[in-house]
Amino acid sequence: MNIERLHHYPRVLSIAGSDSGGGAGIQADIKTFSALGCFGMTAITALTAQNTCGVRAILGVPPEMLRDQIDAVIEDMGVDAVKIGMLHAPDIVHTVAQAIDRHRLPNVVFDPVMVATSGAKLIDDPAIAVLVAEMFPRAALITPNLDEAALLVGRPLTSAQDMALAAAALLARGARAVLLKGGHLAGDTVMDLLLLPHGEPLWMQAPRIDTANTHGTGCTLSSAIAAHLALGAGLPEAVQKAREFVRQALQAGASVKTGQGSGPLNHGFAPVPMHVSRALG
Repeated sequence: MNIERLHHYPRVLSIAGSDSGGGAGIQADIKTFSALGCFGMTAITALTAQNTCGVRAILGVPPEMLRDQIDAVIEDMGVDAVKIGMLHAPDIVHTVAQAIDRHRLPNVVFDPVMVATSGAKLIDDPAIAVLVAEMFPRAALITPNLDEAALLVGRPLTSAQDMALAAAALLARGARAVLLKGGHLAGDTVMDLLLLPHGEPLWMQAPRIDTANTHGTGCTLSSAIAAHLALGAGLPEAVQKAREFVRQALQAGASVKTGQGSGPLNHGFAPVPMHVSRALG
């Protein structure tokens, strides 16, 4: 059998931390990839002991082990898109950046996880500087929330005008495209902004969903974008389809109680069969 003529699944790699509670991190990523008909793979940056109430402990993975995970997956199975989550230390950022260059990784979606739900910073200023310098120009899209964008631009963001100025500032700092998530703004409407270097800003609005189960929303959104890119969508289309997937997952999980804190989304509200892509070669 000529293996070069075989079809393959759309392959999406998550480079992120593990959430033992299953609501965020690589667990949310894998659930999202599967729900959208993609084949998910992982390279774990850190182990966490956490549940719906918070994080108890974090153990970073050695850079060499992270490098070996990435190389093992890509050299054997290949990849069509990549989602990157929390990179907690400069040497981890270096390792991922080198892997992107070494393997020429396509369709990289970077969710810069830097601020906890409590508002606490998860990485220090030197690590943030490395993250901006090495990840912004390598990612096809970055997906900060308002708290993360505020940390990056050095000022609070409290309005749509603030969002527009911040997204432009992130492009000026090297980002190739920015999806600035406005869910932390007050009001009954949620606004997100997609800004590319050329073209008009794309504002996306939707009614806020009444739910306490929002743990892993950002991970799920960035993973869904990567999945749709792997499936062949262009960036604006992938973003809009991913937003709709997240909204439906939030709605489907709104009435469910999982744990004592902020529960997860319902990633499995309407799973689709695994897609099979065009033949290789």
